[in-house]
Amino acid sequence: MEILSVVGALPPHRHQQGDITDALVDVVTGGSLDERKMRALHANAGVEERHLVLPLEDYAGLASFDQANDLFLEHAVTLGARALEDALKAADLVPSDVDMIVSATVTGLAVPSLEARIAAVVGLRPDVKRVPLVGLGCVAGAAGTARLHDYLVGHPDDVAVLVAVELCSLTVQRDDVSTANLVASGLFGDGAAALVGAGASRAGTPRAGALRVLDSRSRLYPGSERTMGFDVGSTGLRIVLDAQVPAIVGQYIRDDVDTFLAGHGLTRADISFWICHPGGPKVIDALRQALDLTEHEVALTRDSLRRIGNLSSASVLHVFADTLRERPPGPGSFGMLMAMGPGFCSELVLLRAPEGARP
Repeated sequence: MEILSVVGALPPHRHQQGDITDALVDVVTGGSLDERKMRALHANAGVEERHLVLPLEDYAGLASFDQANDLFLEHAVTLGARALEDALKAADLVPSDVDMIVSATVTGLAVPSLEARIAAVVGLRPDVKRVPLVGLGCVAGAAGTARLHDYLVGHPDDVAVLVAVELCSLTVQRDDVSTANLVASGLFGDGAAALVGAGASRAGTPRAGALRVLDSRSRLYPGSERTMGFDVGSTGLRIVLDAQVPAIVGQYIRDDVDTFLAGHGLTRADISFWICHPGGPKVIDALRQALDLTEHEVALTRDSLRRIGNLSSASVLHVFADTLRERPPGPGSFGMLMAMGPGFCSELVLLRAPEGARP
């Protein structure tokens, strides 16, 4: 698969972290709320600004799951459609070129699924193939890219797109004063991203700035189902977030990466660029330490966390877009796209910039 474009989209309401914290102190209304703890967790999240789908003052009025989910359906479709339209334009394609669309989301429930609603807005063909990815959370940006590649290996004349949309702010629980909910309320933001891929025959001669997917690897870690995810209840999606996430990353990711690369005759020294999901400051630190990465190699990941927060499935695609724009990979260089998420699991995607490319 050749990746033709990666584009991010953000909602219009942009706020400083301190202002969001001040507002959420009044939204999370549990009688046992430790305001000092909440403020400390938000201050240590590595986030300076976030984009939210609603005006900040509207969150206090969210009283039910069905109200929040109705807002999700309205805004996720609009934001996802904008990301896809922009990505298709960047790839010099039109909606009728798309043969398959994959959607990824974990912050709202949609039946018909999100990609069906986006297809109607954007104007995709009636015979477009649809694959909704639900429940993968933060790993879905990398996993969705890998599944696009799997499809295009078998359909080399096709164009396939991935659209990831997450409106994390709509999942914050008003009555939950657990550390997990307080951490999530300071870490996650709202946003979308789209990636356009083409099969080998459709792509033809590599274009400048394009990357090719060589292979991918999925990994589920034993006994870790309650490490990350959501519990679904009458009040909505209640975050499950264990403090052991960085430790699990540190325990497994080095061997996973080394084994994956060895299968291609490569080592970590051969990887010129790392596109890592910004799970949080401690997760980034664990990745850096486990893989012996420099601060420069994770700088775009940290910067994305600082500027927009963790966008769950869309985040690693924002880092991908930043990498293509700010540090275009050199001809022939290898790269790694990687993310972790509920399962607990990881997804690794091996990339390479072509040796010669057309302008």
